[in-house]
Amino acid sequence: MEIRAASGRELRWVKRTYLEAFPKSERKPFGLMKGKARQGVMELLVILEGGHPVGLAITVLHQDMVLLDYFAIHRAYRGRHLGSEALTLLKEHCRGRRLILEIELPVADAPNREERMRRKQFYLKNGMKETGLKVCVFRVPMEVLTDGRPVTYEEYHGIYRDTIGTVFARKVTLL
Repeated sequence: MEIRAASGRELRWVKRTYLEAFPKSERKPFGLMKGKARQGVMELLVILEGGHPVGLAITVLHQDMVLLDYFAIHRAYRGRHLGSEALTLLKEHCRGRRLILEIELPVADAPNREERMRRKQFYLKNGMKETGLKVCVFRVPMEVLTDGRPVTYEEYHGIYRDTIGTVFARKVTLL
């Protein structure tokens, strides 16, 4: 398995998979992310197995932190433990920086509560840790996880403020 910056055909595959894997309410404009990648503050990564794309990781880089903004294995490749292997590679890719991610809160009335609980268990099983930070990102209640190294709300919020911009940062609040 390999993880690297997507280009050309791979970038088109990443975009299609991104649009399929994430609900519209949670997506950033892909053009914005491409621009931020050109500026060096985001990475549009493709996950390859045997030279074929199987997943994506979109990260935001800020100081000593990497926010795993989007992570998905294409639906055709799920259930093969590729997500665990890809997350291990991603941690290696981010070595020396704190890895941070957000997951939807598994609230009781969520229509996809079971899926949210499985997602959280996946990340915990693969070494991510709870921070106690609960946030609202674009009106979606989320929980912040890290690779075990602490992060404050101010540091986390600074990722959005300093890289994506103040307009987006205003849509990220503490719960």
